[in-house]
Amino acid sequence: MYPPDADYRPLEERLGHTFSDRSFLLQALTHRSYLNENTDHTFPHNERLEFLGDAVLELIVTEHLYKTYENDEGDLTNWRAALVNAKTLAGIARGLEFEDYILMSKGEARDKDGKARMYILANAIEAIIGAIYLDGGMVAAEKFIHSCILSQLKEILEFELYVDPKSKFQETSQELLGITPTYKVLEEVGPDHLKEFTIGVFLDKDLVAVGKGTSKQEAQVAAAEAGLEAKQWRTRRTREAPKEAK
Repeated sequence: MYPPDADYRPLEERLGHTFSDRSFLLQALTHRSYLNENTDHTFPHNERLEFLGDAVLELIVTEHLYKTYENDEGDLTNWRAALVNAKTLAGIARGLEFEDYILMSKGEARDKDGKARMYILANAIEAIIGAIYLDGGMVAAEKFIHSCILSQLKEILEFELYVDPKSKFQETSQELLGITPTYKVLEEVGPDHLKEFTIGVFLDKDLVAVGKGTSKQEAQVAAAEAGLEAKQWRTRRTREAPKEAK
């Protein structure tokens, strides 16, 4: 975690935006937990910027999908959800290498691989969008979103990442094998408030893959995702191809 007086120029280069007012950037990178340990910190936390950035992101992505594709509302909604969900945005944040710039509490800083970190990164991306919008206007925000977020759309559509893994695994296994997958709890550990489940996905009696999660549903999704990879079904199309606007 860099100090607040760090050199932010390398980060600005990756973002593709040089801030006229860098206080917007510093606020976007300030997680609420940091203020609990640093009461003299100059900038507020990033939640208001996140609120603004979320709206800007949804508008620009929605407009792009509407103008680019002729698919119905259901398809466009699913594609948008896949683009702006926490997993996608956290991956973009890691790709931009700004995780170390985020100011957070020591406890949050230690938890690098948990679900909480994923949401911190995703929310920071939205806050960055809000900061860029306030600093440079809609044109600057649109440039960032097209460069860093809408650039993920091709992969999302090609590999049908907008289809939840359980649905895709079931549809593919039924189509190719005539088998409906089943899920079984293989292990359950931890106290009631902190359970971890290990679940296997089976085709008939054959164990295909295993997934872990803090709920049975989460572990099933992880198992299905691993099953798609194990069977090399991730690239198999189960939906109609996108219809590009003429």
